[in-house]
Amino acid sequence: MIKVLHSYWAYLALLILIIATINALVKFIGKKEFHAKDFRISLFTLIVSHIQLLIGLILYFVSPRFELWGELGSKVMSNSIARLYLVEHPLINIIAVTLITIGYSKHKKKLTSTAKFKTITIFYLIALVLFLSRIPWNIWFS
Repeated sequence: MIKVLHSYWAYLALLILIIATINALVKFIGKKEFHAKDFRISLFTLIVSHIQLLIGLILYFVSPRFELWGELGSKVMSNSIARLYLVEHPLINIIAVTLITIGYSKHKKKLTSTAKFKTITIFYLIALVLFLSRIPWNIWFS
């Protein structure tokens, strides 16, 4: 059940992150004013990504794959599937959620709309690229 929740919540998290990134980028380029709606979009992205991280951490420790650490030890790194699920996917996604958190926190300290949108665009875009790089696409489309 946790795996299904993690998978479906990932669609929501990815969609919201894409929306927030495009919103910030378009308004940064268009030199638009930062409104309450923009704040809510970035906040919702932060909340959804943190929930996804929590679900993922629970899944990580209750998953049968976690037992591969005991079976394979350091050989996890030589097994591409085990490395993806046990090292790369969790680590990169933790970094991505951290970047979303930093971007959200930094944008609140900016005084101008352009600076707010620029900060969100940079941090959320890097997080988006990281998320997309470590999604197990073969599982998503099967």
